[in-house]
Amino acid sequence: MTSFELVAPGRVLFGSGSVKEAGRTAAALGRRALVVTGRDMSRAEVLLWSLAAGKVDALPFPAAGEPSVEMVGRALEVARGAECDMVIGFGGGSAIDLAKAVAAMLANDGSLLDYLEVVGRGRALGNPSVPWMAIPTTAGSGAEVTRNAVITSGQHRVKVSLRSPGMLARVAIVDPDLTRGLPSAVTAAGGLDALSQLIEPFVCLKANPVVDGFCREGLVRSARSLRRACSGPEDPAAREDLALASMLGGLALANAGLGAVHGIAGPFGGVFGAPHGAVCGRLLPEVVAANVEALQERVPQSLALVRYAEIAQALTGSKKAVAPDAAEWLRDLAEAIGIPGLASYGMKPADVPGIIKKSLAASSMKANPVVLSEEELRGILDRAL
Repeated sequence: MTSFELVAPGRVLFGSGSVKEAGRTAAALGRRALVVTGRDMSRAEVLLWSLAAGKVDALPFPAAGEPSVEMVGRALEVARGAECDMVIGFGGGSAIDLAKAVAAMLANDGSLLDYLEVVGRGRALGNPSVPWMAIPTTAGSGAEVTRNAVITSGQHRVKVSLRSPGMLARVAIVDPDLTRGLPSAVTAAGGLDALSQLIEPFVCLKANPVVDGFCREGLVRSARSLRRACSGPEDPAAREDLALASMLGGLALANAGLGAVHGIAGPFGGVFGAPHGAVCGRLLPEVVAANVEALQERVPQSLALVRYAEIAQALTGSKKAVAPDAAEWLRDLAEAIGIPGLASYGMKPADVPGIIKKSLAASSMKANPVVLSEEELRGILDRAL
């Protein structure tokens, strides 16, 4: 018998121009908002205008880079000092994850390390987050619809999660227009992050019928539009496809699981400070190839093999495609849109054993459709160099 849990934000607004609804929507949640943005606050002018029209006070908090334990602490101090009663994340996955963590900690006592996985005490958050809204300006992480925030611990050189169903956004506003004009490198990395979050939940040990639908729809949209968006940054149809695929990937991972791509990417990013999406994009074809080979050898009756063949057909557009074709298509895509090898971030062969050790302890690895040996993980990293 099938059983599963379905979690999602309280409300999702999707479509061109939907960011203009932010002020009216926020006014129903609070009166003073900490607005977490990326480094370039000028992109948030349309949001700040809408908040002013809705009579919501906005306290901007620009943040550069991926959220760290220290960054969460600084943002939390600012929000408490200004008596903010809500949080808005406007930006890429990093800005949204930072907003998500701050909203959670505003509602809970103690320090962030009390609640972080792996490097902290791993306590459950006792209270749901204060009201918060997510407005992505990139298409990739799907963080607007997930219930975890990825935080870097510089002390431990690893990325870990703050996680709770109570961390879901009250409202997610996904406006594809906000992603138009993004640099090709940002589009490429984000698009491959989203693609990995559509492939891994579809084949993972926790897949379910609802997630299957999210993944199938997202795969088709990603396959037909990622290259187009990288070469034509103003293409509205491609941007809409990628924004929707990103959101569907976020819903998929929030309601199923991931796998070895994210199991490796998290520890790798923590050690080398590399951009998450680009790392996922480089690892994805090698993990797909390793999983398919391991399944064929050890679990030939696995449903995941059938699903990898379906993925190959969705990506290539050919009904004759078979499971190994997925990895080849993904390699060609990564090459075409300029995803660099892992060596470009400073990884050397001598670093591989340490990355493998941390990867084996990652929560994402537990849902991979087949248990990969240390030797197989080493092969993935070697080929991704």
